[in-house]
Amino acid sequence: MKSRERVLAAIKRENPDRIPSDFRAEEPTLARLYAYYGHNDRDKLLCDLNVDMRYINCIEPAEKDCGAYIENFWGERYVYKKTDWGFYRETMAGALSSATTLRELEEFNWPRVDMMNYDRIPELCAKYDEYGILYGFADIFTRPAIVRGMEEMLVDFYENPEFSHFLISKFTDFYIEEYTRAFKESGGRIDMFLIMGDLATQLGPFFSMAIYDEFIGPYIKKMNDRLHELGAYSMFHTCGCSHFFYDRLIDCGVDIIDPMQRTSPEMHPEVLAEKYGERVCFHGGIDVQTTLPFGSPEEVKEEVRRYIKAFRKDKLGYICTSAHYMQHDTPPENVIALYEAISEQNG
Repeated sequence: MKSRERVLAAIKRENPDRIPSDFRAEEPTLARLYAYYGHNDRDKLLCDLNVDMRYINCIEPAEKDCGAYIENFWGERYVYKKTDWGFYRETMAGALSSATTLRELEEFNWPRVDMMNYDRIPELCAKYDEYGILYGFADIFTRPAIVRGMEEMLVDFYENPEFSHFLISKFTDFYIEEYTRAFKESGGRIDMFLIMGDLATQLGPFFSMAIYDEFIGPYIKKMNDRLHELGAYSMFHTCGCSHFFYDRLIDCGVDIIDPMQRTSPEMHPEVLAEKYGERVCFHGGIDVQTTLPFGSPEEVKEEVRRYIKAFRKDKLGYICTSAHYMQHDTPPENVIALYEAISEQNG
């Protein structure tokens, strides 16, 4: 199979010739890899690692330097912290964290889809035609919570529910329009669209199932319904001990669940494969908190083998990669070991 065929077969749980792979890393991690390889060509790096997927996006409006913080077009605020290999983003309460009325939310300078630049989308799709293409950066909970402030967002669910519905609707409606535009500009070539919203901590859910059912689930379903109308698949990203939501996410039409963070026995690959593997494709898994930064290359390989063994069964879907963006504390040797193990298991 070619890479795209392999990825699509995994999503549809149609027994690809081997488990497909993906790659994601923070910029400082990439800088370490480039120094190790002696070049800074991302496409060459992904080819050398035999990665089956490619990510694309439109060009978003430029962020603004506000002195004490940076602000993007949504009103998210953050600073860039320096590491030995570059900078990473650290968020803070956003532009609407002090709002006390719905009118303040309504009068905010909300972005419009015509602010986005899609000129490069056809070129990128042609360039990566042989790969599975994932588009976008939509978020219906975490990014609204950054704009509003996480504490304020969680309190709003109970004290100002109209605030929550307004914010989540704003993000949902924007990205439905934005994703529809991107799909059209790509000539229908985009395979998957990303939807994000961290629903859990590492110990359990951020909120009750009743809160999810009122404020989150209907908006996920609305986005999924539109993506399926277009003929594309959805990948839903939620960190943490998120298995509590998997039945609901699948019922909402999610095609791929990311990132399989192994935070409890219920999140182990064997359990997820047995309980959900015939209903949804999983993506991620390889631990970015302990194994990748602090394990040996052989320990990384052993973890990859474990995940592939759990999902290398009839009618199961899995795309192997790290459980999140690999951080700057991940040695290049361990990144390489991850992809060597995928090739060894599927060779």
